[in-house]
Amino acid sequence: MLIPWNAILLGIIEGITEFLPVSSTGHLLIAEQWLGARSDLFNVVIQSGAILAVTLVYWRRLWTLAWGLGERANRVYVGKLLLAFAVTAVLGFIAVKLGFKLPVSVRPVAWALLLGGVWMLAAEAIAARLKPGREVSWTVALVVGVAQMIAGIFPGLSRSASTIFAAMLAGTRDRSAATEFSFIVGIPTMYAAGAYELWHTLHHGGATHEHWGALGAAFTVSTITAFVAVKWLLGYIKTHRYTLFAWYRIALGAALFGALGLGLMH
Repeated sequence: MLIPWNAILLGIIEGITEFLPVSSTGHLLIAEQWLGARSDLFNVVIQSGAILAVTLVYWRRLWTLAWGLGERANRVYVGKLLLAFAVTAVLGFIAVKLGFKLPVSVRPVAWALLLGGVWMLAAEAIAARLKPGREVSWTVALVVGVAQMIAGIFPGLSRSASTIFAAMLAGTRDRSAATEFSFIVGIPTMYAAGAYELWHTLHHGGATHEHWGALGAAFTVSTITAFVAVKWLLGYIKTHRYTLFAWYRIALGAALFGALGLGLMH
């Protein structure tokens, strides 16, 4: 059974963009303009691959937290992770009940990419003037939880960008510490969201006529590319700011508006 090349490409796009601060949902929505829309199950599967990848990247840290709860520092850190997760879960549940749905057009994504890029530049400049600090406070955990929910209902904002910069502006000035908290709290959040979407899809017969070979291949490439992307990013931010990604978002947002104006996208 042949594997559709577009499934492979979408898996690669998801893997690269899920944890980089550029919005995977936005990039997939853009890619589907030419590659064709995929099923909800397909989107859940490729996102699961990216989640697995970041779990593998942080397995030592997760192991230490799980088996080191006897130490106060680990208990407090886990408590802050649980707070951020709980805030996201509660607010996300409310958003679902209120009928919030992801847009399926490119224009709102273009705005989110463009404005998000400008916001990232401003946030980097503000954070650079604040007192240095690596601590993840309870306030940071609360703000990150809210940021996760907001990013979840506005594609193009990027979950990682929203939570990393929320953490930096709320008190965790060190971008490595802010990034670690953002990525680790994203693991249970995204597993929970993925499990819910999977249950909902299967419960409503969404697995009918799925190309299981394409699902397996897309999951595999998403896992591999996400692992490489996250490892690269963690090394990159040790000596660089997120400015490169901000300018990329601005350029992509502007290009999308140009494409919309020319009628190349909708």
